[in-house]
Amino acid sequence: MNTPVALFDLDDTLFAHRASVDRGIRNYRRSLGPTFAGGPDDATESERWTALEEFHYHRYLSGELTFEGQRQARAHSFVEPYGVTLQDHEASEWFDTYFEAYRAAWHLHDDTIACLDALTTHPTAPRVGIITNGELDFQTRKVETVGLTHRIEHLVASGEFGYTKPDPRIFHHTCELFGVAPADAVYIGDRFATDALGAADAGLTGVWLDRGRSATAEQVDQAQAARVSIIHSLTELPALLT
Repeated sequence: MNTPVALFDLDDTLFAHRASVDRGIRNYRRSLGPTFAGGPDDATESERWTALEEFHYHRYLSGELTFEGQRQARAHSFVEPYGVTLQDHEASEWFDTYFEAYRAAWHLHDDTIACLDALTTHPTAPRVGIITNGELDFQTRKVETVGLTHRIEHLVASGEFGYTKPDPRIFHHTCELFGVAPADAVYIGDRFATDALGAADAGLTGVWLDRGRSATAEQVDQAQAARVSIIHSLTELPALLT
């Protein structure tokens, strides 16, 4: 595999989103006082918060909710079992306070810097970019906060571009920014269908970052048919690009 452009997903590929969410909601919940002290333990509530994010964020990506609307919906849904009812403006305030705890927990995956460093000395020394589903300002803040800005040539966000992964147009648009054909780019992401298959369907080389080694036999077969590589750590990527 020989490619001049390496494109990455952001959340849970380079940026440790789920770990940051988990740490943030645990710390925030503990600060909320006795109303939220009882009931399920931190681990259970962290899983529920993650599930609410997955559900409502995809409602935003599909156009059903605004970006602020999905935040409000997550807050409404989380407090409901505790008998708490929030007005929309209160839900926004609730989420904003949680967000500060989440932002304080922002960090990269342990293998991110080692991978990007290795790519700079790689025989092909690929140019690096990011394609992410989300709002540009929000995703840019993450990249800046964790110190990736100087490593990234282009960051393309669906909120600005108007199409979300796995739509091929967002992949093709990014390749055009780099001035390369899709066949000359590789895309690495943690979601099998959205990232790896989506990239492959758009003509790029798709790589699935399966950190949890969760691939099913069916997914392995699909990956082979689509010529998608499966890796379990970003440290495996430089060798794959040789």
